[in-house]
Amino acid sequence: MTFERVCALSEVPGDEGLAVRVGDLDVAVARDGDDVYAVQDLCTHAAVPLSEGEVADCQIECWLHGSRFDLRSGKPTGPPATEPVATFPVEVRDGDVFVDVSQTLNGVTPS
Repeated sequence: MTFERVCALSEVPGDEGLAVRVGDLDVAVARDGDDVYAVQDLCTHAAVPLSEGEVADCQIECWLHGSRFDLRSGKPTGPPATEPVATFPVEVRDGDVFVDVSQTLNGVTPS
């Protein structure tokens, strides 16, 4: 695994995603309580940034059409999206967030 520092934990809001770039990928980092998640920052329905949407109940919502995705699995939990987003391993170390985009947690290939 190749973890890269993407931001300070304090930079990740509790109610929306944070857009970061990891290598060649746009990633949305999101918090749900004390847990931190990373998903590809691209809605599978409309190809817009998920980081601009709201985060609640371990889901991130696309601001354009309201598709929702589970932050743990990447699976869509609300239409119109039907395809999952890629999810990535996250570590929090000494107040910093690290993401590994060399592999996905859910087997979805980033687009």
